[in-house]
Parts: sequence; structure tokens; C-alpha cells
Amino acid sequence: MLNVPPQAFPAPGSQQRVAAGGRAKVPLKPGRSLMDWIRLTKSGKDLTGLKGRLIEVTEDELAKHNKKEDCWICIRGFVYNVTPYMEYHPGGEDELMKAAGTDGTDLFDQVHRWVNYESMLKECLVGRMAVKPIAAPKEISSTLSEEKKQLNGMLTEKKVLGASVKDLTPSYDWFQTDSLITIVIYTKQKDMNAELVIVDCQDKRLRGEIIVSDHSYLVEVDLDHAVQEDMAVHIAEKVGKVEIILKKKDNVHWKMLGQPLEGHNTFIKCTERGLFYRKCKLVSKTEVTHDTKLLCLMLPKSTHLHVPTGQHVYLKQIIAGTEVVKPYTPVLPFLPLDFKEPFCHDGAHIYLMIKIYSCGLFTQALDHLQIGDYISVSNPEGTFKKSQVQTSEDLFLLAAGTGFTPMVKLLNFALTEVSCLRTVKLIFFNKTEDDILWRNQLEQLALKDERFDVQFILSQPTKDWVGKQGKISSSLLSEFVKRSRKDSKVLICICGPTPFTEQGVQYLKDLGYSQEEIHAFTA
Repeated sequence: MLNVPPQAFPAPGSQQRVAAGGRAKVPLKPGRSLMDWIRLTKSGKDLTGLKGRLIEVTEDELAKHNKKEDCWICIRGFVYNVTPYMEYHPGGEDELMKAAGTDGTDLFDQVHRWVNYESMLKECLVGRMAVKPIAAPKEISSTLSEEKKQLNGMLTEKKVLGASVKDLTPSYDWFQTDSLITIVIYTKQKDMNAELVIVDCQDKRLRGEIIVSDHSYLVEVDLDHAVQEDMAVHIAEKVGKVEIILKKKDNVHWKMLGQPLEGHNTFIKCTERGLFYRKCKLVSKTEVTHDTKLLCLMLPKSTHLHVPTGQHVYLKQIIAGTEVVKPYTPVLPFLPLDFKEPFCHDGAHIYLMIKIYSCGLFTQALDHLQIGDYISVSNPEGTFKKSQVQTSEDLFLLAAGTGFTPMVKLLNFALTEVSCLRTVKLIFFNKTEDDILWRNQLEQLALKDERFDVQFILSQPTKDWVGKQGKISSSLLSEFVKRSRKDSKVLICICGPTPFTEQGVQYLKDLGYSQEEIHAFTA
């Protein structure tokens, strides 16, 4: 709903950023770029109409401001006058108007909760919503106060998911030796793995997050004493036990683990958990094509993070004093050609394949990063599940441009770990031959593995091009997307610019493929 208004990013038809739910973007008028919006917010102009005053807004007052020429929206208890922002919103005025005069928090979270609206709309802040005070239940109040007396590690009973599933709620404990602190999280899951465990220890702040289906359990404390940078995470997958091992800086006895921070010891839906960022160092930048680069970012030593197949992260940069966030899907450093064993890199690096737009504010800022510079990287997000591939016999990947990025890890996983797959086909759409990412690697892979086939399709080929040409169409898909057997189980993954994805999904449905057989990567 409230989208970061990019200058020319994504460029028209860009696949670097596909809107959630397939929302089409509206072309912005000249002079309505991100930079133009930032200039306007810094111009000193009164964007709220209140001459700098902050007011308390009642529901009745909010409801009055529900027109394009007078539009107020509430997000998380704060009210913004978004009227001056209308023409700068890439999703168009109609998207904003869906929340006009109301609390738009849920709609905002559905579309892109990762956007830092506080930064983008700080000059549009009208004030807070007027709310009636609600007394906290006594049992919850006493639980919180008891927990603050001493953080001893045992999860108190919480009414987060309801009594029917309280037995599935993770818990934790901790113990110490002269030199080590060990936090043990009992996930109560029998299929725990490294991708479901995210741990960061920054300064004295420890944050350990466990993903359980669509829920998140969090241990977050301000440690009682300082610890060393080195950290170890051990996962007993079959019993679901996670150990976080910290080295004490001083061999002193800890009386408690530390002070609980907001969100500590909670088990809530992942969508309700705020994004967490850590600063990663740029360690290399290599050219993939004339306009696309492979960035290698190094995670801090005190971070344990493995981005699951099919999920993306958010990069955050401060541009002209404004926080801007964009999603990218991590790739592998190269396409492995030997699929006898799963490819595993050291887990300390994240690789991002990024197309640099000549007039794209965000990607230009990325391109100007020097080796050794830092950039903030979020926890992973995404709806793709590996189980979708594990039950398939035919896997088709439809990619346009850098919509290829989610397919990299997916290819590796499918060809390495899914024994029931008979065919894996990549149909890769680009404008010219020079735009094809990792062409040589893909061709080598096709020669190496008989299950894999790649088809390059160009929309603006030279006269020398002997391959297929055109754009995504029903006839083209009917030629290349075919079940190996009449009743074979199929999964079709698609990623690219919004029009490409929307049209592709519709063509596939017209060809008789069900919604369950199609996964569109969006972020």
C-alpha cells in the first residue's frame, strides 16, 4: 500500500522487484521520483497542513479524511496525511485510497511490511490515534513482572496460540561453565534444521529466532556480561534441540542470563515479527553481464543465518537521509555441476546477483559500494516450501532476466536432493544474448545432467541468433511446458517483471494447470 517511491527502480518492467500479489505498478509522472520526494520532504513545506503541530486523532476525525485531495491513513497507531504522497506512490493512488480514512496497518503488512514508512512519511505525521486505555489482565502483568525479576530461562505459560497448542510452544533454558554460556532451545519439532534457526549476538544483545511452520519463537536478551565474538550453534535435528554456545569474555559467574528485551520469550506468527537486520561486509563484486553484478556479502562472525531455497532478504540503505529497502533473492556463487552431494558453502556469505540500472537510485548506490563497506541485510522471508518440489516429477522454471535468481538454489536443490524428478526445464527469457545470466554454466549443466534442459528465448535478438525468439505466450508455453507422462505431478515456478508473471500464470491456467501446480515468486 505505502510503497517506497523509486526514482527509476524498478525500471519499467524490472524483475528485481515483483510486487506481492502481482500488483501492477503505475508509471510515475516526471518529477515524481524517490529523489523528488526526498527533496520535497526536506524543503520545509508543511505537508500535514497542521503547521508543525501534532494532534490526537479520533476514529471519527480520521474517517473524515477519506478523499484523494484529503487523505489520512493510520499505521500502527500513527496517523499520516498521505495526500502530498499520492503522485509519488508507484502502486498508484487507488492503492493508497484503499486505506483512506481508516487503519491501514493490515493492508500495509499484506503488501510490504518491510517498507520503513516512518522514514518515508515522517514529514506527513499528523499525530497519534486516540485510544481508550485497556487494563492488562492480572495474570499477564504478574508474569511479566516475575520474568523481569530474574530471567531464568523457563518459558512461562503464554496465551499466544491458545491452550490447544500450548504443548507445541518452544521453551528454553541456560547453563554455564567457567568459560561458556549455553542457551538451549527446545523447539518440540522433529525436523529442525539450520535454515530454521537464526541467531545474532551484537554487542551484548543476543537474539535467537526459531521458525516453526508459520510461527516464530524468540529469545532476545541483553546479556548480563560481555561475550566474545565467536559463537557456535548446534542443532540436534531429530530431537529438535538447538544450542547457542557463547564464550565469556571474563571468567566470572553469571547470576542471570540477562534482561529480557521486547519480544523475548514470545511465540507468534512470522508476519507479526518485525524484520531484524545485521550489517554485512561487501567482500567481492564481480561482473556477470554488461549490467549485472554478483555481490558477495560476509555475515558477522556472531551471526548464524542460512537463507532457505526460494526465499529473499531485504537490503537497507540510507539514501539522501532516507531509509530505503529492497528485496533480493540470494544465489549460489556458481552453478554446481556435480550433483552427487548437496552443494554446501561455508554459510558465512550471502551472494546476490543484482542488475544495475543506469538511473536506478538504489542499485546505483549498491554499485558505488566499495569493498569493505557495510550494508544492512534482513532475515529471510518467502512462501516457497521445498516440499512443493519433493513431490514433483516434472519441474518447469520460467524466468525473465534477474527473475532467474530464485531458480539458482532451486535448481541445485532439485537436481541434488529430489530423486523422483524426471525432468527439470528452465525456460529463460531475455532481450539479447548479452543479457543471459550464467549462460555457459547453464549449457554445461544441461550437458552434464540428462534430467536438465534449458531453453533461451530472446525478444530482441540479432540476425545471427538461431534460437527461439519472442515473448511469453500461450503457444510458446504449450510447446515447452509438457508433462513427461499424462498423470505426472508438475510444479511450475515463475519469476520476472510483474506483467511477465501475471501473463505467465494466466497462460498456464488457460493450458489447464491448476493453481496448486504454479508458484509465482513475489517479494
